[in-house]
Parts: sequence; structure tokens; C-alpha cells
Amino acid sequence: MPNEMEDIMLRRGWVPGRPLLGVTLLLVEDSRFASEGVRMMCQRLGARIRRAETLGSARKHLETYLPTVILIDIGLPDGSGLSLIRELSTAKPRIPVILGTSGDDGVEALAREAGADDFLTKPALSLRAFQDALLAHLPDEMKLPQVRLDQEKQIEPDPFALRDDIMHAADILAVADGDTAVDYVVQFIGGVARASRDMPLQRTVEKFGRQRARGKVSNATRTKLVTMLDARIEAARPI
Repeated sequence: MPNEMEDIMLRRGWVPGRPLLGVTLLLVEDSRFASEGVRMMCQRLGARIRRAETLGSARKHLETYLPTVILIDIGLPDGSGLSLIRELSTAKPRIPVILGTSGDDGVEALAREAGADDFLTKPALSLRAFQDALLAHLPDEMKLPQVRLDQEKQIEPDPFALRDDIMHAADILAVADGDTAVDYVVQFIGGVARASRDMPLQRTVEKFGRQRARGKVSNATRTKLVTMLDARIEAARPI
């Protein structure tokens, strides 16, 4: 006769190497490249995933859907993910695991102060690190013993998802004129550059950001950033 834990495993369709079976995750993330990485990790580890690209869309999901885990990007098109973390950290019932994420690890303290249980620095592409962050905070009744994935593996998302992100950034930059829109696209491009380990693009967007902070972006810097985005779009064009 199976013991109680074995019975739970059988009812949840337990498969060896799938430590997150039964876990549902809502990803609040505007980057398709970052989202694809999280989707692939969830698929490998057994979790089910839904995605919202904005705070507004996430709140719509949460009207009818209570996930086990919510992973919230801090920089979103319609505001800061910190506001949603604050809301959810005191909500009743509370989502069991609330995680913040950003390519800027300088906002980790802000995410924790807002009520996040943990923080993942993008790119979060390590299966083991992702698994361990979730298992560390799951309720005991949702943890299956001895099914933790011990092998280290890096996830490599589809490069066409990266191209979509760069096209999105280029489109916004072309028409952005208000401070909010420009600030959003700068942080978005910075996140894409870090996730794809594109150091030349990251250095250029950081220079753009520094000049904005001083009140004036030079035409040369803006032109260089636009040219780099166009070059990466062209390089990833399907043959």
C-alpha cells in the first residue's frame, strides 16, 4: 500500500525530475525573451505557467485565478511591479510565493521591502537556481521529497523571441517623447541586453541613461543606440 506522500505523488501525476508538479505560476513580464526562458524552465520542472505583459493584465488574471507562485518584473509598461507586490503581499488569501525580478539587482531591496518572498536577477536561466528559489518558499504540503533537480543546466530561449523584444524596443524608441515612455524603453533595452549578454548594447543604453539623468541625450548617442538595434534586428532576420 502506498504511504500518504506516495499517494499525493500519484494523484499529482508525479514524474521523476519534475519537482514543481502541481505548481501554477503567473509570470508578469513584458519581455518575450525573458518569458520564453521562464516558460522553458517551468516546462522542464513540471510547473504550469500563465503570462501577463502588464500590471493591468495581471490584475485581470488575478480576479479569477490564484496561482501558487507569481513572478513579477519590476519595470513594466504601465508602472512598477513594486505596486503589485505591495498589493499581493497583504491580500487575503495571499499567493503562497511572491517573487520579484529585474535585470537591475539594485532593486532587490525594494522588492523585498514591498513584500516579495525572494528576488531573481535576470537573466534567470539556471534550472537549479529557479527551482531552489521556488521550493524554498512553497508550503510544506506542496513539496515532494527527493524529486529536487540536482543537475545544473542553463536554458537557452529562442533567439527569435529576442528579435521580437529588440523590434519592440526600437518601435517604442522611435516615437517616445515623454519622460515615462523614454525611461521605460531605456530600462527595457537594458534588460534585454543583460539577458542576451550583449555587452556593447548594454554599455550604449547605460550611456543613454546617464545622459538622460543629466538632462540631455546627445544626438550621437541616440543615433548609435538606434543603429545598434537595427543591426541586431537585421542579423536575426529569418532566412
